[in-house]
Amino acid sequence: MAVSGLSGIENMLQQMRAVVHQAQNGVADPAELSPAPTSFAAELERSIRRVSAAQTAANEQAKAFELGAPDISLNDVMVDLQKASIGFQTIVQVRNRLVAAYREISSMAM
Repeated sequence: MAVSGLSGIENMLQQMRAVVHQAQNGVADPAELSPAPTSFAAELERSIRRVSAAQTAANEQAKAFELGAPDISLNDVMVDLQKASIGFQTIVQVRNRLVAAYREISSMAM
């Protein structure tokens, strides 16, 4: 979980540094400053995969702790399980809002 979260942060920082570098070099076109657009569906799928991976990793870590692995502490297990839980709750809320928006749009008169 921590590794995938850090890679996402590092990726975002790299994009921000590229934008700052381009801005400092006097890029005239604002479209050149923005990173390549990604679709909402692709971002949503990527987020769901990250949450799923976090849940799997947290559960495996919990099982290893239960089996008595010496290099795994209870604190790490609890933090990773909580991160996975928060990620899942976030995905559920996004789904709920998407469903609500779909229902609202589908109920509009044409």
